[in-house]
Amino acid sequence: MADARARVVVRGMVQGVGFRYWCRREAARNNLTGWVRNNIDGSVEAVFEGRRGDVERMIDLCREGPTSAEVTAAEVEWEKPTGEFEGFGIEQF
Repeated sequence: MADARARVVVRGMVQGVGFRYWCRREAARNNLTGWVRNNIDGSVEAVFEGRRGDVERMIDLCREGPTSAEVTAAEVEWEKPTGEFEGFGIEQF
């Protein structure tokens, strides 16, 4: 059962480097639901929902990103979990 939800906006060289696909894979490994997408401003945004420790671990991973990315910032906003997601997907803006 999800007891935590975070919205994360990752900035830097994070588009065109496989960040969304890496994020989907890591979210699945951490038993998280939600989504990830590229934003028009060049950032990547994601919503992670699951157990608090798993969400925190995913946030830490996003601060590093895949080896092809150069993360300069990761802004985190904690939200109330809704249980609306069945899996973790890649969305389009």
